[in-house]
Amino acid sequence: MTHPTGRPDAAAPATALRAPAPGWATEADVVVVGSGVAGLTVALRCAAAGAKVTVVTKARLDDGSTRWAQGGIAAALGEGDTPEQHLDDTLVAGAGLCDERAVRTLVTEGPEAVRRLIATGARFDADDDTGEILLTREGGHHRRRIAHAGGDATGAEISRALVEAVRTAGIDTVENALVLDLLKDGSGRAAGVTLHVMGEGRRDGVGAVRAGAVVLATGGMGQIFSATTNPAVSTGDGVALALRAGAEVSDLEFVQFHPTVLWLGPEAEGQQPLVSEAVRGEGAHLVDADGVRFMQGQHELAELAPRDIVAKGITRRMQERGAEHMYLDARHFGARMWERRFPTILAACRAHGIDPVTEPIPVAPAAHYASGGVRTDLRGRTTVPGLYACGEVACTGVHGANRLASNSLLEGLVFAERIAEDITAAADGSARPAAAAERPGPDEAAPHGAPLLASEARYEIQHIMTHGAGVLRSAESLARAADRLERVHDDAAAQLRRDGKTAEPGVETWEATNLHLVARVLVAAAQRREETRGCHWREDRPARDDAAWRRHLLVTLRPDGALNVRSTDSEAFPPPTTPRTETESRP
Repeated sequence: MTHPTGRPDAAAPATALRAPAPGWATEADVVVVGSGVAGLTVALRCAAAGAKVTVVTKARLDDGSTRWAQGGIAAALGEGDTPEQHLDDTLVAGAGLCDERAVRTLVTEGPEAVRRLIATGARFDADDDTGEILLTREGGHHRRRIAHAGGDATGAEISRALVEAVRTAGIDTVENALVLDLLKDGSGRAAGVTLHVMGEGRRDGVGAVRAGAVVLATGGMGQIFSATTNPAVSTGDGVALALRAGAEVSDLEFVQFHPTVLWLGPEAEGQQPLVSEAVRGEGAHLVDADGVRFMQGQHELAELAPRDIVAKGITRRMQERGAEHMYLDARHFGARMWERRFPTILAACRAHGIDPVTEPIPVAPAAHYASGGVRTDLRGRTTVPGLYACGEVACTGVHGANRLASNSLLEGLVFAERIAEDITAAADGSARPAAAAERPGPDEAAPHGAPLLASEARYEIQHIMTHGAGVLRSAESLARAADRLERVHDDAAAQLRRDGKTAEPGVETWEATNLHLVARVLVAAAQRREETRGCHWREDRPARDDAAWRRHLLVTLRPDGALNVRSTDSEAFPPPTTPRTETESRP
C-alpha cells in the first residue's frame, strides 16, 4: 500500500478493509472525521489557528448524532452550582470507574466552553425577563444545570450554529463519505485516511486525505443493536478504524440503554424515537399498566436516578409483569407545557398515534450511548501518534461505567478544544504540515487477507447482540453471542479460502464488517468483566466487585485478527505499560 504521496506506508495489516486503491487524493494539516459537536469544534478551533482543515462526514454536515440530542448540555452555570458538585454527580453515575482527572477537566472547563459555544452562535432557551439561560434537571443531577434550546431540540440548535460557522469559515468539507482506514508513515505515525465518497462530483469513489493530524469524531455504535436511538450512520466506524490501526479501545462493555425510548412494537428495528430524560426532569412519572410508580423506593431520586438504575428498574418491572414496555405519564403537564417545552417529542409521539397530553407514553430501554471507545489522554491523543479522538467515539475516562445525563455534548466540546490546542501548539501556531500529495496509481484491490461480510450480516449481528449482550447479560448469553459472531466470520473466511472471493467492497459491506469487529470487542470485554457495574448488568454476577473490577479493560487488535484484552491497575488511565493480565480472543 502507498501513501497518496507515492511513498510507502508501514505494512498494511491483514485486518485492513478490502477496498480499491485511492483514485484521488487531497491534503490538509488536519483531517477531522465526523461533523457533530466534537468534530466541528475541532475544525473551527484549528482553522482559527491557521491550520488547513478538511472535515469528512458520513452523511450531510448536519446529519450526525448531535442533532438528535434532546435533553441539553450540562454545566455548572446556575447560581449556587459549582464544578465540584457537577464532579460529584458524575463520579456517582460512573459507578467507580471515572478517571477523576478527566472529570475535573470536564466540569472546570465546561462552563467557559459553553459560553464560547454561545459566542459561536448557539442560542439556548433563556428567561424572557432576565435573559438568563433556563436550566433544568435530568437523571443523576442534584441541581438544575442542563441548558437546552428549542425546548427539546438542543442538539439541532448546536448543530445549526456549528455548521453555519464552518461554512462561514470556508472550511473544506467532504460529505457522504465513509472513512475506511488510517494511513501511516514509515514511523507508524498517522498520516491521513482513506475514504469512500458516495456519489458523483469532484471527489467520488475511494480516495485519500493526507494530513499531519487525524481526529476521529465519528460518534457512536448504536446500530450494533436491533433497536437504538442512534441514527443509521452510527455503525462504529471510528472504533473499528482505530482498532485496525493498532490503537487501544476501552470500556466497550458499558453501553448505556436509554430507559425511555418510545415503544413502537416488538418488531420495531433501527432508530427509535427518544423520550428525553428532561421529561422526567420536569416531573413525569414512570408507571406500570396499573399506574403504580415502581421507581419509588428503588433510589432516592426515583425516576431521576442515573440511567442504568432506571433502565434496570424498567426491565425488572417488565419481567415481573410479563410486559413488553412500561409507561411514562406526563398528562399533568397539560397541552401548553408539552407544546412549549417538548414540541419535538410531542410531534414524534403523535406521529405514531400517541397523544401524551391525554395518555401515558409506552416506553422501553434501547441502546443509546457508548461510554467506552478509543482510549485517549486528557489532550485527546490515542495510543497511535498523530491520531486523536473525541466525542462518543472516544473513551476519555469521563463517563466510567455509566454516562451522567447531558455530559456527552459537554465532553465533546471540552475535549475538542483540548485537541485543537494540542494540534496547533507548534511554535509557529500551525499544525504539522502534510507533504505534497500526488495522484495515486490505478485502482486495484487491496491484497489483505480479512474477508468483507455481506450486507445482510448487519441484521444477523444486531440480532446476536440484542439477545446476547443487551440490557441483560450472562455468561451463557455472552458465550452464545461470541460463538455466533465467530461463525459469521468463519463462514465468510471459508468462502474466501474456497472461492477466492469475498463480499464486494461497498458501503453496506464495510459497515457490516465494522459492526462485526466492534461487536466482538464488546462481547469479549463483557465476558471478561464478571460483575455488575453501571450499565453492564450480568445476571449471573449481580454484585459490584471493586476489589477485582474497579479497573478498565483495554483491547487491541492483532494483525492476525485476534483480540488482546488486558486490564489496568486502577480506575485511572495510566500511560501504556506492561499489562497486569492478558487474554486472547480469536476472530
